[in-house]
Amino acid sequence: MSPANDRIETLYCVTVTRRRIARMDNDEVNQLLVRIGREDQAAFRQLYKAFSQKVYAYVLNMLNDHARAEEVLADTLYEVWRHPQHFRGDSQFSTWLIGIARRKALMVYRARRPDEVHGDLDDIAETTASDTPDGYAELAGKQRREGVQHCMGKLSDEHRECLHLVFYEGMGLAEVAEVQNCPEGTVKTRLFHARQKIKKCLQSLLRSEGGAPDAKGALAS
Repeated sequence: MSPANDRIETLYCVTVTRRRIARMDNDEVNQLLVRIGREDQAAFRQLYKAFSQKVYAYVLNMLNDHARAEEVLADTLYEVWRHPQHFRGDSQFSTWLIGIARRKALMVYRARRPDEVHGDLDDIAETTASDTPDGYAELAGKQRREGVQHCMGKLSDEHRECLHLVFYEGMGLAEVAEVQNCPEGTVKTRLFHARQKIKKCLQSLLRSEGGAPDAKGALAS
C-alpha cells in the first residue's frame, strides 16, 4: 500500500472504529424501570448515567446541533420516566430507547429551516481545501475526527444514521434494521454505500490537501 493510502487508512480506522460498549442487560434495566415506576429518582439517575451519552451522541449525529440534541435527550428520557412500563423487553433497551429518540429527532429535523440541511458530497474538495503546505499533517494530527465527521455530515440521512449505529454505537444489523424500520438486507446495502462514500470523501479531502494524488481504490473492503 502506498504512503498516501496508508494515510487514508489511518484517518479512517483511527476515527471510525466499532466501539465495544458495555451494555446493561434487560434484567438490570427492568429492575430499574420497576423502581422508576415508583418514582425512584435514584433509579432514574442510574438509568440516565448508563444510556444518556449513547442517546445524545446518536441524536447529535442526526441533528448536528448541541442544544437540540440535549432537548431531544431530555424529552426521550422524560418519556421513560413517565411511562417505564412501555418497555416490553422485545429488544435491547438501548435499541428501544434510540427508537424513541429517533422519532423525536426526526420531528425536530423536519422542522428545521431548509438552509440548515447539509449539501452533497460533490463539493467536498472545495469546502475542505487548505492553502497551507502542511494541511494533511494538521488534519491527520489534530483534525482526524473532524475530517471524518465532516464526511459523515455529507451522507444522506439514512446512510449516516446506519454508519453511526454500526460503528459508533456497536449495533448489529438486526438492531439497526429495527431502529430504521427496514429489512436487514437494506441495512447491509446502506452500510456498504455509506462506507464507500466516506472513503471517497476522505480521498477527495486528502487530495485537496495534496496528500493523496493516487489514492484511487484505497480502503477497499
